[in-house]
Amino acid sequence: MAEPIVHVKNLHKYFGRLHVLRDISFEIHPREVVCLIGRSGSGKSTLLRCINFLEEPTAGTVEVNGVVVQAKEKGQDRDNRVRKIRTSAGMVFQEFNLFPHMSVIDNIIEAPVGVKGMPREEAIALGEKFLAKVGLMEKRDEFPARLSGGQKQRAAIARALTMEPKMMLFDEPTSALDPELIGEVLTVMKELAFEGTTMMVVTHEMGFAREAADRVIFMDGGVFVEEGPPEQFFTSPRDPRTAKFLQRLLAGEEGRGKK
Repeated sequence: MAEPIVHVKNLHKYFGRLHVLRDISFEIHPREVVCLIGRSGSGKSTLLRCINFLEEPTAGTVEVNGVVVQAKEKGQDRDNRVRKIRTSAGMVFQEFNLFPHMSVIDNIIEAPVGVKGMPREEAIALGEKFLAKVGLMEKRDEFPARLSGGQKQRAAIARALTMEPKMMLFDEPTSALDPELIGEVLTVMKELAFEGTTMMVVTHEMGFAREAADRVIFMDGGVFVEEGPPEQFFTSPRDPRTAKFLQRLLAGEEGRGKK
């Protein structure tokens, strides 16, 4: 088996006295899609943010694409390694974080030009390629205020892809969208998954997890309670906490469907 793209070992995160992540260790391999589910406050988003150092881990080691950073390291060399990790791990947030004063194409090429030093014309060609991929070429010169929520999130995905990362991190990418716009974003994500993009996805969209994930992980209280392939995870969960969570979640989905 190929070397893992992500290797997290003994990761802890405290916010003050609050122990949010408790001794987390896992690997993600090339082309693998991992969906992370759990209640709000279980540590899912914090884990994603620790992988690319938007949050500083309190203890433990994070390795992405062969670059290793230990918690509490300091210095310029450490900062350079964090930058490499962020370049390797593209992040898509709940909120779209597009610059409102820039057109869609300028939003998308900002990082390749500013961070990678890519020539502007090369970045534009690459950005247009990924705009076409997410179905937004006609919005190339629009400003974010003129886009729907779904279009903004698809632009954010194109922006992350234009950095040509080794993997993608999605932090509840549909949670800020109106229900009728969720499908267009999930369609793009499914296409990426089926094309072999390595992905870790925090989501409440169980349909996506069933269809696209290779592995589903249930988090509770800052630990991994259960993980497995979706066909086992959803039909015969082993831990009663997982079963209870899924029962409640699926009941909520049925309730919304009846309205």
